[in-house]
Amino acid sequence: MNPAKREPALLARLDAFTDLIGRSIAWLVIVMMVVQFAIVVMRYVFGIHSIVMQESVMYMHAMVFMLAAAWTLRNDGHVRVDIFYRKLSARGRAWIDLGGTLVLLIPVLVFIALVSLGYVTSSWAILERSSDGGIPAVFLLKSLILVMVALLLIQAIAQVIRQVLILRGRLPGHPPSHEEAL
Repeated sequence: MNPAKREPALLARLDAFTDLIGRSIAWLVIVMMVVQFAIVVMRYVFGIHSIVMQESVMYMHAMVFMLAAAWTLRNDGHVRVDIFYRKLSARGRAWIDLGGTLVLLIPVLVFIALVSLGYVTSSWAILERSSDGGIPAVFLLKSLILVMVALLLIQAIAQVIRQVLILRGRLPGHPPSHEEAL
């Protein structure tokens, strides 16, 4: 890629941050599988039941789902009905992505943050614990909502920068990632 088509430093840093979080969280899937396997073996082979271990799988699943959402967006891995999108030029796709980010993604993230802020702060106020005697950190689990919003907002900023650069001709547009597999 020639120097005129390089990503600006801010965009590269935002994408690198999202990639770091996403790749790190992806490893949690393996840990979650090992813990789930251990739960099954303990329960059905040894007759041992652990609420903490069962809740830990739920916590890990929530972390994978919520903390990897920005990485999924970064890699265009979200669900899209692209009957028309895939046939558009790079500029056409950039307009749709920019509009979707500004009109749908960012307002929905702001709404989620505003609606969940009281929910999360009240959980922190009482340091909410598991009612079943499991992990004593429900307040941390609920905090993932706001962390997810923050990570998605960071990636939304990167998306806006990228789409504007594509529209200005300063970055090349790429075909949707699912097109590469065809």
